[in-house]
Amino acid sequence: MKKVLALCFVAGILFTQPVLAQDATEAAATEQVAATDTNAAAADTAASAAVDESAPVVEEEKSFTQVLKEKFIEGDPLWMAPVLLTLILGLAIAIERVLYLAMSNNNNEKLLKDVEDALKSGGKSAALEVCRNTRGPVASIFYQGLEKMDEGIDMVDKAIVSLGSVENGKLERGVSWISLFIALAPMLGFMGTVIGMIQAFDAIEAAGDISPSLVAGGIKVALLTTVFGLIAAMILQIFFNLIVAMIDNLVNKMEDASITFLDIVAAHLKK
Repeated sequence: MKKVLALCFVAGILFTQPVLAQDATEAAATEQVAATDTNAAAADTAASAAVDESAPVVEEEKSFTQVLKEKFIEGDPLWMAPVLLTLILGLAIAIERVLYLAMSNNNNEKLLKDVEDALKSGGKSAALEVCRNTRGPVASIFYQGLEKMDEGIDMVDKAIVSLGSVENGKLERGVSWISLFIALAPMLGFMGTVIGMIQAFDAIEAAGDISPSLVAGGIKVALLTTVFGLIAAMILQIFFNLIVAMIDNLVNKMEDASITFLDIVAAHLKK
């Protein structure tokens, strides 16, 4: 019996040794595969990071208004504020003038026909009513001429000339302020530039060294005031030329309508 047990024990030892060896071999192979996968993942991560670092960073393009706003903020508020104030005031006057002149531009041919028909049908009072209900400088001139119609054609002519000068002055009201702001805006910009350059040279003198980084910022801020002053002047100059052209057009129409009106009144007085 003891021999049988001994043989079984020896056989068990011989049988388990290959199994244990096989398990150890499989575990070692599994660890090697895991290590290989880990190294491969780390290599992929490093390669991705290298690609991301080497890729160029694309910045969004800024619009013109954004750049303009940033440069305005970078400028010296002491000189930027007056330039902005001249632009705002000039634009306010210019817009008011454009609206006034646009409303003053009426259909003079229709007004002349209505006045002529009123004189034929209802006389002076009917023509005055037509002019009273029509807005614009031409209607005002006609109204003044009709009031002097009983005194003769010469008095009508003098009334038209006198009131025409008054209406012309109303059309040109405020235009001189726009021209003032056109001249003032770049002057303020130049003054800011000159003072900024003086401050930059003072910084050089205080440091005792001509360093680009020391004076570049001050010079840039100084030049920005000139740029914005010129921009403000150009904007106001466009509105100024537009207003002058509108005034010239209205004055020419007033003169043509006045000549035709005198002919209508003279023909009515001869009857």
